[in-house]
Amino acid sequence: MSRSDVHVRLGTRLRWHQRLHDPHSEPRNRSRWVAEVRRWQAERLASSFAHALEDPGRRPAAEFFLEHVYGDRDFTRRDADIARTLPVMRRLLPASLLDTVADTLELGALSHALDLRMTDALHALAPRRRRLDAALYADAYVAVGRPQLRRRQIRLVADVGSGFAQALRMRGVSALLAFARGPARLAGLSELQGFLEQGYAAFDALDDADAFVAEIERDELEISRRLFAGHPAPYARA
Repeated sequence: MSRSDVHVRLGTRLRWHQRLHDPHSEPRNRSRWVAEVRRWQAERLASSFAHALEDPGRRPAAEFFLEHVYGDRDFTRRDADIARTLPVMRRLLPASLLDTVADTLELGALSHALDLRMTDALHALAPRRRRLDAALYADAYVAVGRPQLRRRQIRLVADVGSGFAQALRMRGVSALLAFARGPARLAGLSELQGFLEQGYAAFDALDDADAFVAEIERDELEISRRLFAGHPAPYARA
């Protein structure tokens, strides 16, 4: 994908992400279930990643996914950084790393869109409840459906990880990120800079980044398959 194509993709994904999170254009953001769905999913992911968190070599990458890619965080500041720096990013960063940023934005937007559909399902399934448990989450997950979008969501998780793994094999990326640290701080772009640096460092600590990403994708696809199939223990490790 050319730099021009990546730039267009970045802008499109950024606008989609911002529109979905705007409570004026998307009133479902005010639902009491939004925070609860994110909280429950963050706890489930931390549990699913527990084996990686216990491994010193894999812990930085697992923490990066949980905190910056697939976790319960407000990414408004990071997205504002991206919006402000699109022209500069297009000139300085490799196209593959820009594509990873676009994947991250698409993942955030798609995940939030699915979460909003979960709130609709939860209002219908449990209008008086305020807390999720595994059974209610599974019921809502099935009610929302969209298995192709769930597979796309998991594929994007893997694509973000693969993007950082690929960056490790490119000459000059580490030096470029280090060079940009000071200017980014002065320009108030610490969120975006931190995301890129921490992702690069986390994957640099892995012995086999590709295997780590492949394991996440395999495990998450199996969990999704089990949820749709009504498996009694969808989160148990195979």
